[in-house]
Amino acid sequence: MDQSLRTAARSGNVSDLYALIQRNGNVLRRLDMVEFIHTPLHIAAEEGCTRFAMEMMNLKPSFARKLNHQGLSPIHLALEKGHTELVLRLMEIDKELVRVKGKNGETPLHYISKVGNHDDLLDKFLEACSDCIRDVTTQNHTALHIALENRRPDVLQVLIKMLKKKDYCEEVVNRKDEDGNTALHLAASNNQPQMLKLLLNCKADKHATNQAGSTALDVAQQHNYRESITALRGCFIPVVSNFKPKLKKQIVSYVTKASSLIFRDIDNISGDDRNALLVILGLLLTATFQATLSPPGGVWQDGNTLNKPGTSSWIHPLFFFSIFQPMSCSS
Repeated sequence: MDQSLRTAARSGNVSDLYALIQRNGNVLRRLDMVEFIHTPLHIAAEEGCTRFAMEMMNLKPSFARKLNHQGLSPIHLALEKGHTELVLRLMEIDKELVRVKGKNGETPLHYISKVGNHDDLLDKFLEACSDCIRDVTTQNHTALHIALENRRPDVLQVLIKMLKKKDYCEEVVNRKDEDGNTALHLAASNNQPQMLKLLLNCKADKHATNQAGSTALDVAQQHNYRESITALRGCFIPVVSNFKPKLKKQIVSYVTKASSLIFRDIDNISGDDRNALLVILGLLLTATFQATLSPPGGVWQDGNTLNKPGTSSWIHPLFFFSIFQPMSCSS
């Protein structure tokens, strides 16, 4: 790049820029032909020279999408240097700049998700281009992954709020990175119970497994993170109230019929026989609902043992015994 042009960009002198153009009408064209280059717009963005940057955007809007030798665009540089006004002015001209991918596939949204929602830039990015929340890095990290890795609850709250308005909410929340980890896995790994709750309330799949075959609950248990385990455990206990409405009705119907038959003459049998019938009822219900009540891992059994991911879940007959115990009569 011509040294005079470099100096004009650094000082933000628009008059010097046009003096150079008068001497050489192709002074900017040569730069546009190079694929990776530090353009005058990069320099102005780095220095915070807003007026010069706007003039350059007017003359050569293509510069806004060029990456320099470090893999950064002008808006990336403006963000790094904290030139918020310049960032917003660039976005006024081209909203899609928030989706420009730099080194490692990181967009300006990814950068904000890493450093925090300063000056409400995240809100403004999502308002200008909400679909940017779907962009991923070369490691398949979403903005959610990045916010969780960098412990940014302020960022996650804004992202979740936006996602709840979108029909691709579930797709983004459950996106897996190159290791198969969802955002829920990272929240569990970093012992972030509040973030876990936010994700679970935004269609996060608690049964999703990573490449190691672990669910988020498995990850929390491996680290013995009690708060995260508590946050996740409630979603795994097989209580009737958590089943789908149609299944609830079936369970209630079968339980009513079975118990009616078994306990019709319960007052006329001994205590031992009564207890035996209770166990039989539990086994009957277990067999009846085994296929429905066996998601891939995550159901508690035998006290505190968790099924291995990918295997069927077995519910102890005592679970059903506890349901019907109040119905039995004292011996």
